[in-house]
Amino acid sequence: MNKGTYDASNIRVLQGLEAVRKRPAMYIGSTDIEGLHHLFTELLDNAVDEAIAGYCDHVQVVLHKDGSLEVRDNGRGIPVDMHPQTKVSTLETVMTNLHAGGKFDKGAYKVSGGLHGIGMKCTNALSEWMETTVYRDGNEYRQKYAMGIPQTKVETVGKSNERGTRHIFKPDATIFKETTKFSFKRVLEKCRQHAYLTAALRFTITDERAEGDPITYQFYFEDGVKSYVKFMNLDQKVISDVFYVKGEDSEVIVETAIQYSDSLEENVKCYTNNIINPEG
Repeated sequence: MNKGTYDASNIRVLQGLEAVRKRPAMYIGSTDIEGLHHLFTELLDNAVDEAIAGYCDHVQVVLHKDGSLEVRDNGRGIPVDMHPQTKVSTLETVMTNLHAGGKFDKGAYKVSGGLHGIGMKCTNALSEWMETTVYRDGNEYRQKYAMGIPQTKVETVGKSNERGTRHIFKPDATIFKETTKFSFKRVLEKCRQHAYLTAALRFTITDERAEGDPITYQFYFEDGVKSYVKFMNLDQKVISDVFYVKGEDSEVIVETAIQYSDSLEENVKCYTNNIINPEG
């Protein structure tokens, strides 16, 4: 019986983001509608991380007519100077190198959500095309990609007084064969959740795909999780005000909000770095 050979020729070395395209579900869970929205979630989580770090107070999301999706923040903007290890722009490095990013350095982010530096590359790798614009140091920079591969160098577009990062991507239909159409409802729910969990962070979400004028929603909650608890109890008869506590110990920040109602059932939600803990 010929069982075949097993030698050096059987060992494949995947370069850049090849591994993500080869086994996408390994990185984003699936290639159905859940995996599709995971691409959006990773970019959104990065924007929210800038807010949690204290550098961003506005996140914009746009669903474009051509099926692409845009996430923009007014945070620090991804660095664009040459990276000492890769010898190319830091922007290109973090967009195309699977294990490169600020989430691996303790000084860049105190807390972070998502896939901790990997998720943005997954979005890039699994997109038909992606365009990233950085507003930083008085300039506007841009780079374009196709299936995770740079199509241009990092170009200086011009001067700008803005700051932050803007991503636009179109999911690859050869990967997401079930659908590449984003659900406005899912996008809204995710943004609203982050708005409740990150006090004073404003979200503007626009759907340009609808007939007629674009549909726009805004979320902003000055009281953060206190507002979330009130929202959870909208249909309940409450019997107390909201009790709220925030504290820090060993660099771990904890926020807790509780409100009693006449319901016989508990409704408890727990989040770590704005990511829900499904088991409570």
